[in-house]
Amino acid sequence: MKAQVLGDAELHFWLTRSVAKVMGISLSEAMALGRLTAQDYAAMVTECRECPLVQSCQCWLGEQRALAKSAPPGCANASQLKALAQTH
Repeated sequence: MKAQVLGDAELHFWLTRSVAKVMGISLSEAMALGRLTAQDYAAMVTECRECPLVQSCQCWLGEQRALAKSAPPGCANASQLKALAQTH
């Protein structure tokens, strides 16, 4: 079985935060309020690092002009972000 190559940690950290921000979610605030653990946050970044849709995600982020109701198509963190948005 071939090992999965993970994307750049810093890039995916910022992609995860940026998608959340466009959805009106502050991941730092979610952690401070106990709605997101550090482990869950790290897992979200790892999920993002495994995603092959980096270029389409970056394009989606660049096209947003208002708060988005959902994550970009194919986002590995879409369900967790949606749940965080509903508790925001």
